[in-house]
Amino acid sequence: MTSRTVDKTATANPEQRRREQELTAKVVASFDGADNERLKLVLQSLTRHLHAFLREVRLTEEEWNTAIEFLTAAGHITDERRQEFILLSDVFGASMQTITMNNEAEGEATEATVFGPFFVENSPRIDLGGDISGGAPGQPCWVEGTVTGLHGSPIPGARIEVWEADEDGFYDVQYTDNRVTGRAHLFTDEWGRYSFWGLTPTPYPIPHDGPVGAMLAAAGRSPMRASHLHFMVTAARHRTLVTHIFVRGDALLHSDSVFGVKESLIKDFTEQPAGTPTPDGRELGDRPWARTRFDIVLAAPAAP
Repeated sequence: MTSRTVDKTATANPEQRRREQELTAKVVASFDGADNERLKLVLQSLTRHLHAFLREVRLTEEEWNTAIEFLTAAGHITDERRQEFILLSDVFGASMQTITMNNEAEGEATEATVFGPFFVENSPRIDLGGDISGGAPGQPCWVEGTVTGLHGSPIPGARIEVWEADEDGFYDVQYTDNRVTGRAHLFTDEWGRYSFWGLTPTPYPIPHDGPVGAMLAAAGRSPMRASHLHFMVTAARHRTLVTHIFVRGDALLHSDSVFGVKESLIKDFTEQPAGTPTPDGRELGDRPWARTRFDIVLAAPAAP
């Protein structure tokens, strides 16, 4: 059995169409007095698109009430540790689209991707070669690379924030004991190099015990994210980069629930057998480990 979308506004009688169009025009005009031209543009465009959506699907009053209840539930579950509206934006691809538009392609600059809801200010600082895991469970992973500008010049002193989930699929802020694990920041050396120990990324679900999760379930969509490691890189006279790297071969690369995967960000995480010497001489005993390389290229700042 097949289904097709029918624009029922086309079947409305002329008087009905006139009334609906008249209302849209009245609401659009209500924003004419806005002093801020950008605000005026955004609100009027939003009104036109929202009314067009309502008319296209012929939204029922029952569906409208369900939508209000959904948004109310999203507000109730949001607190200082959880942002349901970011999740909602993420699963509709709105976050990724906004990031894509605001990080225009520029030469070989590293691509940006979603920020996610689990970044925390004031992460601990580590030295080059330090460990961000903080004792979180998971396979040790050596991460190294360089930070350069578009023309290949190394960027010394670039600040690199990194954060990730543990092997159980949880970030430290999802626990209730105030632990700080799986996150830190460090700075590149005079040659723009960086390195640290983290955990080999594993897949995990976005929080799906709230209204966004219920919506995904109703739509037959998975809440799972492809395995990844977050980066935020800042340096003077360069555009701030928010990105991830993803594990090549992950089965979820083509179904990431927030549409964050980009081909250029998929990296090899090479398994190292137990007993393989580590780059910094760290002793891991009988534990296998992994290693990856991520060379970062920062773009110039956006024009004012």
